[in-house]
Amino acid sequence: QKDADHHSHHLALTTIIMSTNPATITSSDQLKARYLGTGHADMPKYEFATQMHRDTLASHASHFDQISFQAVAQNESIGRARTQLLERMVQPCGPPPTKSKEQQILES
Repeated sequence: QKDADHHSHHLALTTIIMSTNPATITSSDQLKARYLGTGHADMPKYEFATQMHRDTLASHASHFDQISFQAVAQNESIGRARTQLLERMVQPCGPPPTKSKEQQILES
């Protein structure tokens, strides 16, 4: 039952986003505004990867089964494993790439 609900939700979301109906395009824009991780055409690769990693880490930290599995695998307490995941959310892909002088001039 759970898989069927997930599949129907995913199918409905895909139908909303892929439809060409103008009202549905507005719905797609509303979804993108509501969920930051959906990105946009001008989103840099680093920012998109950071959003995806943060979303994944937040999911792992908030699901007890996943965090307890990681705690056992790392021989750590559940609280310490959760704290480590939350600390990784600060810069999950490392520091942001440096901008060239040309990019800095264009942005100012």
